[in-house]
Amino acid sequence: MGKQGRRRMGSHALFLIAFFLCKFLAVAILDPLDFLALQSIRKSLHDLPGSNFFASWDFTSDPCNFAGVYCDSDKVIALNLGDPRAGSPGLTGRIDPAIGKLSALAELSIVPGRIYGSLPQSISQLKDLRFLAISRNFISGDIPATLGQLRSLKTLDLSYNQLTGEIPRSIGTLPELTNVILCHNHLSGSVPPFLSQVLTRVDLKHNALTGSLAPDSLPPSLQSLSLAWNKLTGPVDRLLSRLDQLNYLDLSLNQFTGPIPSQLFSFPITNLQLERNLFTGSVQPADQVTISTVDLSHNRLWGQISPMFSTVQNLYLNNNRFTGQVPASFVDRLLSGSIQILYLQHNYLTGIEIKPTAEIPVSSSLCLQYNCMVPPVQTLCPLKAGNEKTRPTAQCNEWKG
Repeated sequence: MGKQGRRRMGSHALFLIAFFLCKFLAVAILDPLDFLALQSIRKSLHDLPGSNFFASWDFTSDPCNFAGVYCDSDKVIALNLGDPRAGSPGLTGRIDPAIGKLSALAELSIVPGRIYGSLPQSISQLKDLRFLAISRNFISGDIPATLGQLRSLKTLDLSYNQLTGEIPRSIGTLPELTNVILCHNHLSGSVPPFLSQVLTRVDLKHNALTGSLAPDSLPPSLQSLSLAWNKLTGPVDRLLSRLDQLNYLDLSLNQFTGPIPSQLFSFPITNLQLERNLFTGSVQPADQVTISTVDLSHNRLWGQISPMFSTVQNLYLNNNRFTGQVPASFVDRLLSGSIQILYLQHNYLTGIEIKPTAEIPVSSSLCLQYNCMVPPVQTLCPLKAGNEKTRPTAQCNEWKG
């Protein structure tokens, strides 16, 4: 064999040696601190029966190829723990504090499962973290106030857990925050003011929050707000008047007081839930309401029903103190099937211009009972409306007076 052939063979052998050496040493490509952190995280978490998420986590190979691990160069930048497919049993165990050693981590999520224990304080060391979502698990204890150090955080989702204590005011100071989802926990105390001018969603429903909301506690950028099933109090008219980008609003089952601002009904809202509060006053939208569902039931609203509500598909005005005649425009739209639900029971209404022989479409529901009139048509009302058709005359006279 000539000298040139031997040189070619030697080069080929060196290439193969280098290739297999790199393959063998692939594990060393990852930053050693990240490697050790992943080992600690793996030791503290386990697959629930039926899950095999950790099957690929073999530390003799490159961790950047593990399920749910995403790297940039030698650092872990995203960690999505658990099989993301719907119906996955998820993981169990605790979140190891070593997670704070993944210094370049920008995204951390854990699928629904049975993760328990508290949220490690060390998460606040992840200065690049933009997305934190650990929902539908059993995380308990307080939300660490040190999360306010995550100045790049955009999404915070800790919903459907067992969290207690207050929402740290430091979270409200995060400048890049766009989504705050802390619903279905056991949080108490007041709602902190949120300073982010790019905030679009706040969901704090099903907690035990108390206190009132300052007029400037939420930014005008907000598009979705849910505070239902809490114990919040005080007026919100000045706050709501500023939130003209809202497309979803649910303040139901609280103790909010004061008037409902008329401009709210001109916002791009598709679903408006204000039921079961202590709202008072007359409700007079300036224009025809295009919101498909409006629920103002179980409040203390009074005055005549505005004809501007006749364009609402599902309208709940029951259990208030409305008086006078039902506008004729309601009857027209009801008989045409444009109104699907019209609940007016338990008010002080005195009449509606509808013929006793009128046929209400099967797809529509009308309830008029327990007002200051005999319902002119027989309709099926919800069971909780009771059996009494008409309010006692003494009550009607007293309300007139």
